[in-house]
Amino acid sequence: MQRQAVYTVHYRLKNRAGEVIDSSEGGEPLTFMQGSEGVIKGIQEAVRGRGPGDCLEVTVPPDMAYGEHNPEFVRKVPRSAFEGVENLHVGMKFQTNTGEEAQVVKIVAIDGNLVRVDANHPLAGFTLYFDLEIIRVREATEEDMALLGPGAGT
Repeated sequence: MQRQAVYTVHYRLKNRAGEVIDSSEGGEPLTFMQGSEGVIKGIQEAVRGRGPGDCLEVTVPPDMAYGEHNPEFVRKVPRSAFEGVENLHVGMKFQTNTGEEAQVVKIVAIDGNLVRVDANHPLAGFTLYFDLEIIRVREATEEDMALLGPGAGT
């Protein structure tokens, strides 16, 4: 079985206007194993086969990032679902545990006793623009492979 590569990269995420909206500069670089679910597919594809010192400008469409904005993830819930929370306002985020896994929802509108929440990832539907600098590439260890699980990296 061929081992996957583990990449360590510095990144800058920019919006369409070129403004930096997230960066690893001044902090820890991003480290991930090829095929892991914790890093968007667009970054994984961009670094595949690259080496330390490579610098890349990468445009990642929604289908290779956080997907398209899904209107089914926007729902109206009764204000009573936020019992005990004072001063509800648009922009507030909450973690829910109603379903198979926890998810974060954001309040996008309040209309009387109804609150509209959006469970889409904040970057869903957006094309992402990255500057990547590959710092290190190494072969994944047995421990790395075990953490990722069977069938990973395919």
